Amino acid sequence: MKTNQKDGILLINKAPGLTSHDVVDIARKKLGIRKIGHAGTLDPLAEGLLILLVGKSTKLFSKFVGFDKEYLGIMKLGEITSTGDSEGEILESKDPSFVTEDRLREVFSSFEGQSDQIPPMVSAVRVGGKRLYELARRGIEVERKPRQIQIYNLEIMKIEFPLIEFKMHCSKGTYVRKFAEDIGAKLECGAHMLKIKRLKIGTYSLDQAHRIDDINESHLRKFTLEKN
Repeated sequence: MKTNQKDGILLINKAPGLTSHDVVDIARKKLGIRKIGHAGTLDPLAEGLLILLVGKSTKLFSKFVGFDKEYLGIMKLGEITSTGDSEGEILESKDPSFVTEDRLREVFSSFEGQSDQIPPMVSAVRVGGKRLYELARRGIEVERKPRQIQIYNLEIMKIEFPLIEFKMHCSKGTYVRKFAEDIGAKLECGAHMLKIKRLKIGTYSLDQAHRIDDINESHLRKFTLEKN
């Protein structure tokens, strides 16, 4: 197959520690093609499903942006960090032992449905032509406009205080780290994310994905709108 004939999408099971751009670079070298992009960033802390668009399929980005997503996460109550996850500096600590299971479940359920969420500073949202994470790295914080999101389903999987494992099915533009911060604020004890794993994008699921080191041309698949 000639290089310019490579086209399609790749479902990648991204390991923690890699940036989405790292995954793209590895795919470019393995497939011998420069025209590869990703359809939805996963932070280095996060793992799970990352969709790569190859060749002419890079034009499909706008179609993937609108898909719902599903995540599995673990948050830690009692600590607020500079990034909303465990990679940031701890800014504030508070004993969360006063939080009861009933109160926790009540607060979680209050986030189901439509709501407004303010994007975190460590996100790829642009303000004044700059990515928020670029400003955050320089110690600059700017005002962000809230965005409407929808959480279709929210399920607490395990409670081992101060750790809470949960599954979330949500709309595009939902930031899991900001969700954890908002939960912590409502509980009045603070919280941040320890683990984020993306399970689904639209109808594409993690169990269909391959590790980046294992991919080859045979893993390229065609995108069909009817499937999503």
